[in-house]
Amino acid sequence: MRLLRYGPTGLEKPALLDDGNVIRDLSGIVADIDGETLSSEGLALIRSCDPSTLPSLPPGGRIGPCVARPQKIVCIGLNYSDHAAEAGMDKPVEPILFMKATSSIIGPSDTVRLPPGAVKADWEVELAAVIGITARYVGEAEALGHVAGYCIFNDVSERDYQLNRGGQWVKGKSADTFGPLGPYLVTSDEVPDPQALRLTLDVNGERFQDGTTANMIFGVAKLVSYVSQFMSLSPGDIIATGTPAGVGMGQNPPRYLKEGDTMRLEISGLGAQEQKVLREESAVRAA
Repeated sequence: MRLLRYGPTGLEKPALLDDGNVIRDLSGIVADIDGETLSSEGLALIRSCDPSTLPSLPPGGRIGPCVARPQKIVCIGLNYSDHAAEAGMDKPVEPILFMKATSSIIGPSDTVRLPPGAVKADWEVELAAVIGITARYVGEAEALGHVAGYCIFNDVSERDYQLNRGGQWVKGKSADTFGPLGPYLVTSDEVPDPQALRLTLDVNGERFQDGTTANMIFGVAKLVSYVSQFMSLSPGDIIATGTPAGVGMGQNPPRYLKEGDTMRLEISGLGAQEQKVLREESAVRAA
C-alpha cells in the first residue's frame, strides 16, 4: 500500500494511492496516518477495505508529510562509506546516532526555508524506515518485522550550525522545514529488500547524489536492532538511514543551497519529492 496525507497544512486527510494512481480518502476508516494507524492492527484495517469503494480526492492538491506526529526522528550519520570519505571522516565502527526535531517535518513539495543566519545549507536524500511495531531490544533477524514501511526523507542541514557552533549535530538539523517527508509511505510488504533501492538528488536539474542502499555500512535491519538497544521505538517513529556521497559540503568547491534553488529527490519505488528553497524573512540569530 501507498499511504499519504492530503490537503492544506494542519487539515490533511489520511489517504491511499491506489493502483491506478487515484488518491482515495481514508478518513472514514482511520483518523490519520499516525502511529496508531501504522500498527499491525491499523494496517490490517486498511487492507480489509476495497480501495475502489473509497471516495476519490481531486488531483493536484497539496501532499503533506506521510506520517503524522512521530514521537522521534532518529538519524544515522556517515552510514555510506563514500559519504564518510567526502566528509573527511573515518568510517564508523558502530552506527552514529543523532536526533532531529520533529518540528522540522514538512510535506514533500513544501518550501524549504533557510534561517536568516544560514550560510552552508545542504541537502541529503535518505531512505526513512517508519516503525509499525514497538521495538525494544530486538534482534537483527527480527528487526524488519517491526517496520511498517519506507519513504523518502530530505535531511536538510545547515553545516555551519552543525559543525562550527559547538555541541551536537542536532543544531544544524532541526530548523523548521528541514525535514521534507514523503510523498507517501510504502508498506514494507511492497519493499522486499530495503538494501536494493536507488537514491538520487538533483539541484536545479543537476545530478549531485546517485547511490544505492546496497552501499549502506549498516543496513536497515541492523539499524532498527541497534537503535532499539538504546531507546524504545514506537509506531510512527522514523529512522533516517543516512545519505550517499554527493552532498554540497563534499563538492569542490563546496556548493550550498541558496534562495531560488530547487531540489528533486527520488528513491526507486517510493516516488519523488521537489522543494523550492527560500529564506526566512525574519528571525534573530543567537549570539
